[in-house]
Amino acid sequence: MSHAPFKEIADGIFCIETGLYRHGLAACYLIRSGDRLAFVDTGTANTFPGLIGVIEALGLTPAHVDYVMPTHVHLDHAGGSGNLMQACPNARLVVHPKGAPHMIDPSKLIAGATLVYGEEAFARDFGTLLPIPEARVIIAENGQTFDLNGRVLTFVDTPGHANHHGCIFDARTKGFFTGDTFGIAYREFDTAAGPWLFAPTTPVAFDPESWQTSLDALMAYAPEAMYLTHYGRIDRPGDLVDDLRQSIRALADIALAEEGKADDERPMRLKTAVTNHLIASARGHGVALTDSRVQELLVVDTELNAQGLEVWLKRREKRASH
Repeated sequence: MSHAPFKEIADGIFCIETGLYRHGLAACYLIRSGDRLAFVDTGTANTFPGLIGVIEALGLTPAHVDYVMPTHVHLDHAGGSGNLMQACPNARLVVHPKGAPHMIDPSKLIAGATLVYGEEAFARDFGTLLPIPEARVIIAENGQTFDLNGRVLTFVDTPGHANHHGCIFDARTKGFFTGDTFGIAYREFDTAAGPWLFAPTTPVAFDPESWQTSLDALMAYAPEAMYLTHYGRIDRPGDLVDDLRQSIRALADIALAEEGKADDERPMRLKTAVTNHLIASARGHGVALTDSRVQELLVVDTELNAQGLEVWLKRREKRASH
């Protein structure tokens, strides 16, 4: 069976390419402890056959998978969970309390994502979402630990990017699987100054204050590495966290400059402002790619970030009017 491209990036941690949109955009992770396995994030339903191939390439079988742990239920992170659970008879799904209902019954998730991406793109990029039997779901509490054949994994509640987001701390490597909470760092933007980090303000639950608090929670573990879904391992997170904090603030400020100016043109103004901001931020980091190449690599993110900021503004404006 063919497998997704993967490589070992830390002791028993395999970074797997999910194939979404372009190579290097979205990863998921397989943790190995002896002959037991856990997935953190799953890619989409389309990623699933390649993940089974990775298990086989390691000389193991789907029966060796103990846990499937989506950091949150956005489809690039959790879309393949149902397929994996169906294929892995001993696995339990470990998920945030607010994400669990969407994994057990994905109909709302499908409807919401179809609104964001459109029906055709949704079908093409994300495939079919399968429901997961409630009896196989573990609702993870903040600080709850999971034993993977002697390897301790800790679930940490980290709202901000989404209100149902959790990160997983691997005690063995002192590393966090951060989903989207530690931002995005595409490898194409690495420079002598290291990775370039920015915040994904994707719809629908961007919350800058909670996000800053979640970063405090992560840094309290004194992590030595972060395993990002977008993309791969980054080291010395203590040196990078302020860049991410700044990105969260800067994107929130772009939105706040448009508060109370809700007209038909606002989404376009936000998209332009987000695009210009990200290009300028990349330039400030020493990225030498052309503007058009930067925009090409960020095409999905500029769209989703702008949409998420518009949703956040509408929520603030609604609250203010009550």
